[in-house]
Amino acid sequence: MSTEPSAGEPDTDAAAEVAPETVQETPEEPAKPLPKRQVGWVFAVAVVFWAIDLVTKNLVTANLEGKEPVKVLGGLIYLQVIRNPGAAFSMATGMTWVLALVALAVVIAIIWLSRRLRSIGWAIGLGLVLAGATGNLTDRIFRAPGGLQGHVVDFISAFAPNGKGFAIFNIADSAICVGGALIVLLSLLGKDYDGTSTKDKKKQEEQA
Repeated sequence: MSTEPSAGEPDTDAAAEVAPETVQETPEEPAKPLPKRQVGWVFAVAVVFWAIDLVTKNLVTANLEGKEPVKVLGGLIYLQVIRNPGAAFSMATGMTWVLALVALAVVIAIIWLSRRLRSIGWAIGLGLVLAGATGNLTDRIFRAPGGLQGHVVDFISAFAPNGKGFAIFNIADSAICVGGALIVLLSLLGKDYDGTSTKDKKKQEEQA
């Protein structure tokens, strides 16, 4: 008896041999290119706001030191010169040299991190913090009594003179607060400093 398949029957052995060759693998999706490095934004923002801080401090010390507070915007703010040995908003007075070292550490940390930045938002935020830290550190080094113990020039008193409505501060303090708030906001939104999203990373981990 012949074992060869008839003309009307499919050759199952031949089909089995061909099947693996006809299977097509799904091509993997190409990885998304990383955003450009944004280190330039960090130093551009830092230089601009450091310069604004320095110029405003020099102007108020030259024109307002030793004088009565000047009312601006109908009393919304008062301009007066206060020499502050403490931290932002007149906190931690008596720890001037420690605060100077902390500011120096912040500056070094931001410069080191800036090489890995690929997010413009993070670059602007860190640039503002860098400007503020550098601005007040400049006072610690070059203003009396000097030697990392120089007193920071504060000159903005909100709502009332002499810091009665709110602590007296300067442009550097404002830059630190705004930059820090921007970084916190980006973190809450899941935006990472390297231009990626923490939400996308979680999805990729779940799919893996």
